[in-house]
Amino acid sequence: MTESAVNPPVQPDQHADSFAGGSTARRGWTLFVACAGVALVIASMIALNTALSDVAAATSATQTQMAWVVDSYTLVLACLLLPAGAIGDRYGRRRALLVGLAIFAVASFAPLILDSPLQIIAARAVAGAGAAFVMPATLSLLTTVYPPEHRIKAVGIWAGVAGSGGVVGLLGTGLLLHVWDWQSIFWALAGCGVVLFLLTLTIAESREGDAPPLDWVGAVTIGAAVAVFVFGILEAPTRGWTDPRVYGCLIGGAVLAVVFGFIELRRQQPLLDVRLFLNPDFGTGAAAITVVFLATFALFYLIAQYIQQVLGYSALQTAFALSPLGLPLLTFSVLSSWYLPKLGLRTVIFASMLLVSVGFLCMCTLGPHASFFDLFWPQLVISSGFGLCTAPTTSAIMGAAPDEKQGVASAVNDATREVGGALGVALAGSILAGSYSHHIATGLTAFPEGVRGPASDSLTHALVMANQLGPQGNQLAEVSKNAFVAAMNSSFLAMAAIVGIAAVLVPLFAPGRDGAQLRAVRRLRELLGTRLRERVGSASG
Repeated sequence: MTESAVNPPVQPDQHADSFAGGSTARRGWTLFVACAGVALVIASMIALNTALSDVAAATSATQTQMAWVVDSYTLVLACLLLPAGAIGDRYGRRRALLVGLAIFAVASFAPLILDSPLQIIAARAVAGAGAAFVMPATLSLLTTVYPPEHRIKAVGIWAGVAGSGGVVGLLGTGLLLHVWDWQSIFWALAGCGVVLFLLTLTIAESREGDAPPLDWVGAVTIGAAVAVFVFGILEAPTRGWTDPRVYGCLIGGAVLAVVFGFIELRRQQPLLDVRLFLNPDFGTGAAAITVVFLATFALFYLIAQYIQQVLGYSALQTAFALSPLGLPLLTFSVLSSWYLPKLGLRTVIFASMLLVSVGFLCMCTLGPHASFFDLFWPQLVISSGFGLCTAPTTSAIMGAAPDEKQGVASAVNDATREVGGALGVALAGSILAGSYSHHIATGLTAFPEGVRGPASDSLTHALVMANQLGPQGNQLAEVSKNAFVAAMNSSFLAMAAIVGIAAVLVPLFAPGRDGAQLRAVRRLRELLGTRLRERVGSASG
């Protein structure tokens, strides 16, 4: 691995109150606040998934509205990450964190008094805007206050907490719903936001005194690109990939991203130097994180439905069934400062993705009547792969970026997670829906036409119909659960193939332990850089 990724060079922060030269205790306190902030953002993303049926019953929300209760948060968070990261670099990372937490807390409190579906969707979108300021600020604070020799360990802890945030959200939601109603989730999110706001007041500011002005044209362009692209991804499971709105948004988002690239190449002080993606550490780090979070969110999407609807677990039991994902992920992330310099980014990415791919294959052993142990050991395999990769790739991205762009680099790290996660849910959802309809078709021939339509739509609708059928209900439930398991296994196989292919391709471009690059990759990078400069020069002329 390159020296810049293992021990990235650091220029002293220009702000007088920086912690860069502070005590170990003060840096540790900053680490705690930063980890708590990112855990809150990720937990909030997952928390409502297990409470959607309760929210729908209380607000009479439609299926589409319930989807947007979750998706509005993700969409706004994804599209504002890069501009928010740049604002933190320019005006202060602690200040950005405080602004984000204040917006998040107020928006999380709003659904307690505004209870229509559209109002809840709007409140979640505003909470996503607050989260967009919180997430990059937490990581960029750490990379600027920790000296190089301790940075990988701090980033590893942050990455482990970020990766485990989904499990924390599920456990917290399960406990709350076990005792109170769905509104308790918003009480908890708002309360945590207020507490973290107060804790953030106790840490010092971190910003670059000579940070360049904010590139507003670039910020608006990339924000629009991500928003349009992610919207297309989120609509794909419902409308299908061939729907004009879906592929139109995907193409439109990609075109806007290309436009952003040309804009940034022509600016002396760009929001993001897109040539960083030609850096082996930065480029492979971003690609690997995208694939890892594609697999992570696909796993959550599939396994949560399986545990609750096929095995019949409650929200709290589901959270405990998924808790094995947290320990290996956190452990390997914390240990990344030990194994990353010894193995190099290339080997780490290959080993981690291979484990994830094998883990998805192991998931195919699950049946309609799996035990807790049947769930336990494949999760350990997948989570070990996640843990091996998450912290090293984050360190690679942050180490490749200059100090004055740490907030933007953190936002790139976060945006790849969001785009990968949305894509994972969309792919898994599309494969699951198509495969479920195919597998259940032959099992529904014995049922009347009024049952076949809803039952072939989804397992949820099939189980509702089963409860209304009387004696035939048990047969319908068994048929639909078997079809869901078969469809889920098809999705697991697809995820195993995607991650397996990435395990071969992504490491080809990654640096090895000694920093040596494949000669072909180096020549390609230099050629692309030359061509881009020539194009920009001719366009400017």
